[in-house]
Amino acid sequence: MYTNNQAVLTWIDKMAALTKPDKIVWINGSEEQLEELRQEAYKTGELIKLNGEELPGCVYHRSALNDVARVEDRTFICCEKKEDAGPTNNWMDPAQMHKMLDEIYDGSMKGRTMYVIPYSMSIVGSPFAKYGIELTDSIYVVVSMAIMTRVGLDVYDALGDSPDFIKGLHAKADLDAEKRYIVHFPQENTIMSVNSGYGGNVLLGKKCFALRIASCLGRDEGWMAEHMLILGVEFPNGEIHYISAAFPSACGKTNLAMLIPPEGYQKAGYKVWTVGDDIAWIRPGPDGRLWAVNPENGFFGVAPGTSMKSNPNAMLSTRKNTIFTNVVLKPDGTVWWEGMDKNPPKGALNWKGEPWDPADGSKGAHPNSRFTAPARNCPCLSKEYDNPQGVPLDAMLFGGRRAKTAPLVYQSRDWNHGVFLGATVASETTAAATGAVGVVRRDPMSMRPFIGYHVADYWQHWIDMGRDPRVTKLPKIFHVNWFRTDDEGHFLWPGFGDNMRVLEWILKRCAGEVDAVETPIGYMPRPEDINLAGIEDEVSEDTLKELLTIDKDVWKAEAADIRTFFDQVGEGKLPKELSDCLETLENNLK
Repeated sequence: MYTNNQAVLTWIDKMAALTKPDKIVWINGSEEQLEELRQEAYKTGELIKLNGEELPGCVYHRSALNDVARVEDRTFICCEKKEDAGPTNNWMDPAQMHKMLDEIYDGSMKGRTMYVIPYSMSIVGSPFAKYGIELTDSIYVVVSMAIMTRVGLDVYDALGDSPDFIKGLHAKADLDAEKRYIVHFPQENTIMSVNSGYGGNVLLGKKCFALRIASCLGRDEGWMAEHMLILGVEFPNGEIHYISAAFPSACGKTNLAMLIPPEGYQKAGYKVWTVGDDIAWIRPGPDGRLWAVNPENGFFGVAPGTSMKSNPNAMLSTRKNTIFTNVVLKPDGTVWWEGMDKNPPKGALNWKGEPWDPADGSKGAHPNSRFTAPARNCPCLSKEYDNPQGVPLDAMLFGGRRAKTAPLVYQSRDWNHGVFLGATVASETTAAATGAVGVVRRDPMSMRPFIGYHVADYWQHWIDMGRDPRVTKLPKIFHVNWFRTDDEGHFLWPGFGDNMRVLEWILKRCAGEVDAVETPIGYMPRPEDINLAGIEDEVSEDTLKELLTIDKDVWKAEAADIRTFFDQVGEGKLPKELSDCLETLENNLK
């Protein structure tokens, strides 16, 4: 035992009495203890040690075949009143949920060890820091949390006697999909996860704490927990300006977070620095600006499609001390996945652990297979990554995957209009996602599965942040769309590193260095202000004009769809500022 905090000790005793583990091991975060646990997991097969020369410190993990992704239909927000959870969350009465969960947890750790993990989201002792303790019966969870969060005894020192910590209980139980639950009790600062071993459901610091619970804390305490990357753009004069950005899945979030500028920009002295690839906690700073930190300590990235071509910085981040889950295991003790290169291995095992022949047409890695890599490995990690004050935001971006609707980039008229752009973010389904192609799915601020309370109250909190007296200089808000296509379905914009050209325009707008054209939807660039040097063959002036056109008929349909979406939020709940923005859009299109 490393703490005398009575709130911590009483809660652990209660959970141990419920789950009945054979023993309790207190995690101290030391490399010696973690290595002992890895060795134990190699013996049971929970982890597989990888080739120490090619991938030093790396391990392989397989989750159960029925347990390979987040389960939104089994994820609950259990606040006292159902209406407070809102239309985007599953809800059950807290007392009823506790009763049901207690029956599932009862004796679930018999014959197993309970590990007590003290962890911090953000830098211990920083103004942003929030502390949690996760109890688990999985060594995979212990070693993953040691990568994804800041695990260590200094958490107990920072906590002192305070009961102000997030309680997390995870038990693998029987991995029974019918009794799998990921449950948040925002009013109790408690997260309970049972019958899963998949990272997104069991690393409770990640989406569960850093977004669902933290969004509630942010609402109550006057800050924001957002599903956003944070990056810094360094200009040739050495100035660095910071951007946060939210995109739905499959829209290039990690690629943008680790962007490598085009050759011409590199020669001129531009650099991009990664602060975070997934989550941003944002609060008013002493200078009246909004400051952001990445509360995490690692990357939990989707492996398929990640390559030295698509995202070299992500690949280089996985070269040591990384956990690979549900990818292909090669005979030489290294790993492979679809999209890594064009040479599928022979004699390898697929994600299920079966001998795999690429010629039979089956996938070797699960489409949602993952790497869990320390942020410290990232070659472009910002030197401000560990700054307890965070970084000041100049701009916030929203974006989705739209074939014809949204132009390459446009700017909101003001903060409330920017909230409207975020609230109405949408992506069109691709063939890979479902049978129906081009179906529009609204994903407000790319937070739809992660808002810990009513979506309309969440939008209201954004609007309130815009008029918070502590904030005197708000970031400017933009919408981007890298996925505009021609009539044959070919992408008009090259994307990846060339997105730097759009970031340059955005930051010049923030600095007041370029003009813009006022349109029915917001401020758009003049074509001559987007730097196409080096890609004139790919993006002609005509192509750029097409990327920046607005089809009024398409936008009228978009406005009608937004109205339908807003109607689903609940009568009397929609902030007036957002209905005003929709009315303005409709009038502008007449």
